[in-house]
Amino acid sequence: MSLSRYRLNAFIAVTDMTQAEEFYEGKLGLSAVRTDADGSKVYASGGVESLVVYPSPDHAGRSTATLVTWYVEDVEQVVDQLTSNGVTFEQFEGVLESGFDYGTDEKGISPRAGGGKVAWFKDPDGNTFSVEGDR
Repeated sequence: MSLSRYRLNAFIAVTDMTQAEEFYEGKLGLSAVRTDADGSKVYASGGVESLVVYPSPDHAGRSTATLVTWYVEDVEQVVDQLTSNGVTFEQFEGVLESGFDYGTDEKGISPRAGGGKVAWFKDPDGNTFSVEGDR
């Protein structure tokens, strides 16, 4: 059995749903497709329900890993658009991994090993996300 043929959803814990709505809807431009009884919101991305944001103050922002990556055609264009919406991108200097420098430019864009670009940003709770693409 393989799970690769099944759709998956990402679940993001937040402390304040009103603040989360302002970020996910206002700054990222995501559209909520439904609100569940517990106050969580389900957002569509790429044409399918894929991101669930739910209230859980005890768990919000605790992961240090990138929780969600959006794969885009033009990283720089998306970074510019999100920056104009008030999203702040992370800045890294001289981050070496496997001999490759993942430092970011002034916009927060880093080269990927093997080509392409990636840029990381955080929601108001400190959950880490990225946009990644071939250019």
